Amino acid sequence: MRDVQNETDNRNMAIDRVGIRDISWPISVPDRTNGTQETVAQVSLSVSLPQDYRGTPMSRFVEVLGAQEKRVTFHNMEGLLVTLKERLKARDAHAVFDFPYFITKAAPVSGAKGRLRCDVRFDAALRGDDFDLVTTVTSPIQTLCPCSKEISQFGAHNQRAHAVMEVRLAGFVWLEEFVQMADDCASAPIYSLLKREDEKYVTERAYENPRFVEDSVRELALAMQADERVVWYRVSVTSHESIHNHDAFAVIERDKRTGSIPSRENLPCSPRRTEEG
Repeated sequence: MRDVQNETDNRNMAIDRVGIRDISWPISVPDRTNGTQETVAQVSLSVSLPQDYRGTPMSRFVEVLGAQEKRVTFHNMEGLLVTLKERLKARDAHAVFDFPYFITKAAPVSGAKGRLRCDVRFDAALRGDDFDLVTTVTSPIQTLCPCSKEISQFGAHNQRAHAVMEVRLAGFVWLEEFVQMADDCASAPIYSLLKREDEKYVTERAYENPRFVEDSVRELALAMQADERVVWYRVSVTSHESIHNHDAFAVIERDKRTGSIPSRENLPCSPRRTEEG
């Protein structure tokens, strides 16, 4: 039988990434309270392809994924990419895992417990022998506008917002720790279950703690600066404005290893990453 994908290609055009995208896969991730948490990830896997190869065996991506343990962590992403490179005879390999993660949060007064969703991404790359992993956690928060409070006789406009934390790490950090950092930078946290006494507490707390997105993102950056496990970060806060026909956002990126600040062209217009594997 003719092996078409292994035929020589004469167009002299190497491919940066080729692979599979958006395959749903069950995984298990570390949970600070329960040990592990079962969830389902959308997975993208890819490798580089030399210019003289016409195609790549797509089935091997799924085979490599299936051979891995279900536990996906900061520690074993490199092993997955090493295996991908070996099985597909590639120089570079890349993997993206996007998945929901649920935090159990107790309401501030009643203590009623509910499950709050945050979104997590592991974006791993192995270029030659150089491994890189960016972990992204997106957590809902609340902001209340200081200007609105200052000029209004009654109340102030407030809204749900999202804190996005992209980090490179030198040590293990629980996902719950990122959620706490997001809560600490906000006017008030978000909860999935609130009784009347909780609603009163949360709204009053936000009113007494008004913050622009600029305030929140600076507080979040300070938390990243203070954590020695974080060596690079890009943090953003986006407020989904309740009385305006737009969102408001702010972004800070720093490389603590070099002290560098990104150039203007590297600053995203949107705080959410959209590049896939």
